[in-house]
Amino acid sequence: MTNFISVQLKKASEVDLAKPLCKFIQQSYPGAEAQAEHCRAAEELSRLRKSALGRPLDKHESSLETLLRYYDQLCAIEPKFPFSENQVCVTFTWKDAFDKGSLFGGSAKLALASLGYEKTCVLFNCGALASQIAAEQNLDNDEGLKAAAKHYQFASGAFQHIKDTVLSALNREPTVDISPDTVGTLSLIMLAQAQEVFFLKATRDKMKDAIIAKLANQAADYYGDAYKQCQYKDTLPKEVFPVLAAKHCIMQANAEYHQSILAKQQKKFGEEIGRLQHAADLVKTVASRYDEYINVKDLVDKINRALAAAKKDNDFIYHDRVPDLKDLEPIGKASLVKSTPVVVPLSQKFTDLFEKMVPLQVQQSVSVYNQRKADLVNRSIAQMREATNLANGVLASLNLPAAIEDVSGDTVPQSILNKSKSVIEQGGIQTVDQLIKDLPELLQRNKEILDESLRLLDEEEATDNDLRAKFKERWQRTPSNELYKPLRAEGANYHNILNKAVQADGQVKERYQTHRDTIALLCKPEAELNAAIPSANPAKTLQGNEVVNVLRTLLASLDEVKKEREQLENDLKSVNFDMTSKFLTALAQDGAINEEAISVTELDRIYGSYTQKVQESLKKQEELLKNIQNAHQDFSKMKQSNNESNLREEVLKNLAVANDNFVELVANLKEGTKFYNELTEILLKFQNKCSDIIFARKTERDELLKDLQQSIAREPSAPSIPLPTYQTTPAAGSKPAASPAPTPAPRTMVGTKPQPPARPPPPVISAASSSPSALAPSGTAAAPAAPAPTPGASAPAASTAPSQAQGPPYPTYPGYPGYCQMPMPMGYNPYMYGQYNLPYAPSPVYQTPGQPPYPPPQQPGYPFPQQPYYQQ
Repeated sequence: MTNFISVQLKKASEVDLAKPLCKFIQQSYPGAEAQAEHCRAAEELSRLRKSALGRPLDKHESSLETLLRYYDQLCAIEPKFPFSENQVCVTFTWKDAFDKGSLFGGSAKLALASLGYEKTCVLFNCGALASQIAAEQNLDNDEGLKAAAKHYQFASGAFQHIKDTVLSALNREPTVDISPDTVGTLSLIMLAQAQEVFFLKATRDKMKDAIIAKLANQAADYYGDAYKQCQYKDTLPKEVFPVLAAKHCIMQANAEYHQSILAKQQKKFGEEIGRLQHAADLVKTVASRYDEYINVKDLVDKINRALAAAKKDNDFIYHDRVPDLKDLEPIGKASLVKSTPVVVPLSQKFTDLFEKMVPLQVQQSVSVYNQRKADLVNRSIAQMREATNLANGVLASLNLPAAIEDVSGDTVPQSILNKSKSVIEQGGIQTVDQLIKDLPELLQRNKEILDESLRLLDEEEATDNDLRAKFKERWQRTPSNELYKPLRAEGANYHNILNKAVQADGQVKERYQTHRDTIALLCKPEAELNAAIPSANPAKTLQGNEVVNVLRTLLASLDEVKKEREQLENDLKSVNFDMTSKFLTALAQDGAINEEAISVTELDRIYGSYTQKVQESLKKQEELLKNIQNAHQDFSKMKQSNNESNLREEVLKNLAVANDNFVELVANLKEGTKFYNELTEILLKFQNKCSDIIFARKTERDELLKDLQQSIAREPSAPSIPLPTYQTTPAAGSKPAASPAPTPAPRTMVGTKPQPPARPPPPVISAASSSPSALAPSGTAAAPAAPAPTPGASAPAASTAPSQAQGPPYPTYPGYPGYCQMPMPMGYNPYMYGQYNLPYAPSPVYQTPGQPPYPPPQQPGYPFPQQPYYQQ
């Protein structure tokens, strides 16, 4: 009967998915093996897109399967990659499926850095290809009917899903083909065609006429609704509208036909005739209006035969009254179709290429957990290191353990020698000088990377602002100043970090300058060190004293606490627990992750015992320091005191403090060097992120500029030119035409012999010239007198000449090649051509009543006098 409506596929521009995804993988996932595996999956995804969108697709199940697999893969990677303009930025460009384009500009298209946009367009193609596959089915067998019904219902569900999600997926106005109105209409059309397929199957299976009538009436209802949705909108191709109108009438006619058979079975012969008459009227409308789209000859013949037989039987036998159409009972409806919901995975052969990659929400939760863990560990380590520094400072202020080791008074205490040896082994003052020298270079390198990144953002933002000011509302993309807010906030954070690092470097340098001389003294050989320390009377009387023994015991206990603390710090750093499985379980069970609650619980379980040990170590040190200070007070009372011994004790204290400062300075400087090197890697990633988004923005800008140029080319190059006044106003003294209808062109009179062009009558130049003598037909024997000028008329108006020679009806607007307005010589008469030596008399020219004579009246203001008219 007719071909079903199928939807054209959208065309996509080529996109390399592998490169941006691999960059994100390398930045986000540690481990070379995991990175290589995920990068291979990204390359396979890029090949899958090319297979699904980069070539013409056959109208076959295998092609649809490829599209469905790609759509499923997009849904699978959506929670695993942060597709956005300022993270994983991939710009997808699609053309409008229904826009044919123009000569100068191509078809309408839209480019967006949105995975939701890509999913929407791919799902549109899935529905469109399903409609094409359904339209190709052989409807003469059950397999073809079942396949067609299945594909039409799937296409309806795909278009309905787009209608429900497109605005939230795009966050901007979509192209016409995927707008909610258009896809809503397409969904209804596909549903109507699926219902029609069930009607055809019911007819083929010879089901009861009551059921067939209800199926057909429901299909007619679907087609009518679809036609109403799109009849006043120029969104679908124009050939769709007559097909929908015809299908509505055909399905309604089928419903009436089968209902008439039911009426005949019920002995309602008048109703039978009434329904057949209505069906005949419907198919007659289709045959007269939509014959070029749908052939209904067979249906017309079938209905007419049934109507003729019913009328014959009723006229001769039953004589039943034929009710009016409005009195007929409405036919019931039975819908056997529904839109297939879009439930991922759509493909039965789908396998996630990134199955081992955790979702982005889990990645983010793991990242936050790792930050909480780092804060907890760093806080505990910082507490222990502060306690150790405090203990060292207290011992240095008390000159311990050097005070109890200084037996002879003229040799270097063993503790000082050990500290000197340790400083020398670590490189001494040269190590500190080199570390301090390297810091400015590392700092400058980081500053340059950060400044370059922000410079790129500034340049692109300035370009975007210039183009936005130039094109105004036509420049429809996210402003750069809004898009770059997260990046600028990140850059400002790095600036603050660098500023704080500079302050910390200054404090380290200042402390180094304060203790540099003493540290240099520790680096000297033992003889020079002993010479630099003042000698004093020995305190031999205190050796073996109970107070000295208590101090030795307390110092040994404090050293043991320090060693335990170092081991505890190593244990804290080595603890590792993968929270991925915990977060995946929570996501699978609840559909969301309460990261804070899960992280706090797990951190307390894992690090609770270590935190308790740290607090016990701090409390134990506090008690030991208190006892050491008390014992040192007793030791100071018993020890002989003089100027020499006080000076010696002061030097020994300074040497102990210098050792502690050296250790702390080296640790701080190495930590600072490590910090700058790690920050360099972070800033390089930040720079790559800025470069990637700027490259994507440049690509998007070039596409948008190209589209704008094409749209400008499609616009008219100049406004419409108004007609000259002499072409829009009547001649002076003449009356305007009574009817606004256009004047028909003169007819050509066809005779037995070729006829010459008819001689035109004299032009009307004044009111007097409109007298009966002036308007005589061209065949009058007597020549009329020359028209007299109208009183009160101006001289130029009464003596005008034609603006151009009379021939084929050329347009008379300026610029057309037929337009010729040049002065004529005084003796030239344009009406003299062909008026003499004619072999036959000219035939009269047909004139429409009320029409101005041909040629048109002369225009006022012509500078040459009117030539006299001579009748042949």
